[in-house]
Amino acid sequence: MSINEADRKQRRLETEDPQEMGSSSAHREVEVPRFVGRIIPPLDRLLIRTIPPLLIGAVILWVLLNPTGASTVISDLRTLVTGKFTWLFILYSAFAVIVCIWLSFSRVGRIRLGGPKAKPQHSKFAWYSMLFACGQGIGLIFWSVAEPIMLRDENPVIPAGATGAAEGGIVWTYFHWGLTAWAMYCVVAVCLAYSHHNLGKTLTFREATVDILPKWSQRGAGVVVELLAIIATVLGLATSFGFAALQFSSGITSFTGITSSPMMWLMVIAVFAGITAISAIVGINKGMARISSLNSILSIILVGAVFIFGPTLYIVSNLSQTFGSFMSNFIHMSLWTDAGSTANPLSTWQDSWNGWWTVFIWCWVIAFSPFVAGFIARISRGRTIREFVLGVTVIPTLIVMIWVGVIGSAAIYYDDRAERGISAAVAADTSAGLFAMLDHVPLIGTILLVVSTILVATYYVTSLDSGIYALSEFVSAPNKSGPIFRVVLVLSIATVATVLLTLGGTAVVDTVQTGTIIGAFPFSFVILLMIVNLIRRLLKRDKAIKQLEKDINNPDPSLIFTADPSGSGALLRSRTQKRPLRRDPNGPDSASGDPD
Repeated sequence: MSINEADRKQRRLETEDPQEMGSSSAHREVEVPRFVGRIIPPLDRLLIRTIPPLLIGAVILWVLLNPTGASTVISDLRTLVTGKFTWLFILYSAFAVIVCIWLSFSRVGRIRLGGPKAKPQHSKFAWYSMLFACGQGIGLIFWSVAEPIMLRDENPVIPAGATGAAEGGIVWTYFHWGLTAWAMYCVVAVCLAYSHHNLGKTLTFREATVDILPKWSQRGAGVVVELLAIIATVLGLATSFGFAALQFSSGITSFTGITSSPMMWLMVIAVFAGITAISAIVGINKGMARISSLNSILSIILVGAVFIFGPTLYIVSNLSQTFGSFMSNFIHMSLWTDAGSTANPLSTWQDSWNGWWTVFIWCWVIAFSPFVAGFIARISRGRTIREFVLGVTVIPTLIVMIWVGVIGSAAIYYDDRAERGISAAVAADTSAGLFAMLDHVPLIGTILLVVSTILVATYYVTSLDSGIYALSEFVSAPNKSGPIFRVVLVLSIATVATVLLTLGGTAVVDTVQTGTIIGAFPFSFVILLMIVNLIRRLLKRDKAIKQLEKDINNPDPSLIFTADPSGSGALLRSRTQKRPLRRDPNGPDSASGDPD
């Protein structure tokens, strides 16, 4: 049976009258949340399926045929975004933190994703492992040594101390990969989660966004929003695939001496794609959860071993000092725009510290938001909004700070004693920083090199896995994607990464990655609109909407939904009554009355 046929069969079971299906229907539970979103017109679906691969193919062909020209254009665009809109990214990141605080401490925090009777699908350990692995694991492997080392001598707001503690580099790493970054993921994820689990919409950006717009513009805006999300996801995953292959190859070189080469890159891509394909076939509840749990265990082993066998006293002291510095300087770092640099136009983004760091990282977070937030939303059914926000922001932030505090402090300690040997290694190859540090750990350094190399693989596989699930939802919704379709997506992403690496090398991968980040600029407006829509939905949540949330998540087949193809509302009738009981209050043509 094909995916579409299975989907039609499921919808037929949900919409037929149980009296006509016989007594066995009384024992059948329907899939929840029940779909009451918009049925996408065939033309719109065709555009969503065909335009992204054509545009992505055109961009890659352009970069491969004219790498110098493409790099120049993309660099000029990055300079424009950095010079004119640093303030926008800074205020957006601060707004994300404020929204998360409101969601956590206001009455809306009691709302449960999936209705009041929904139960979490995963244990807290599995949940934390999956959301951390898909959101940031590979970034920490890459930057936990590189950023503290690169910023130890010169950084704004927190200059290096007189004793040479170089706390500024570690504190800025806390900031860039901690609370604010996770708040930016969280606000997007909660928008998608509430829209899907509570309102019965598809797990897509268009359904979480467009109903705030005038009705005449919703169809066209929905297509544009979905195109931006799909393109950002594909390019983000493909370029990350390339860099993960490079870093994994560096890890292998660190303990085997085998020289990294294009052939090794291709083998790494093939292995990563194979593991992800198996996980896609097994399913999210088994494949992703197991690999993520392995990530967490190996991460604990790595950080614990560096803490115990490394410079323990120095690490403890530096953790205390940098934690305090982060808390005291958080607001200053959050709002620092380097205003002096705006007195004259930037000749290049490289003249701006924010262009190298904060704006670059915030753009990368925004570009990754479609698949990270989509995946987090999918696995978070049954959590209250308060539990969701705290789990997606506070817990990962503590993990980031402990990880960076231990690994980064050890790197600075060994860098001083190796006459800046680690700094030299990072300058030569940013991805080699972690391996250069671990090589100095006494007794078990070689073992840790192996562990960290495995972590590169498992963290990226989980990121790719989560991205594939999110991408399949964007492309196929409201139909359910099957494992074969997800495997095809894995192979497609692997093919793009292979083309980038083999034909263009690292320079081309870097150019496409920077282009993806530039794409975060227009997408940031989509996210802002979606957040405003979430706030509007939560503030308008009355008894009718609360009842609708219960009905949408009621698996009882005696309650039958008939979805309006226009998406303007969903009619609910009982098993024995033909008349409608209530209509979706969120529909633009529906009245918002008290169902009781």
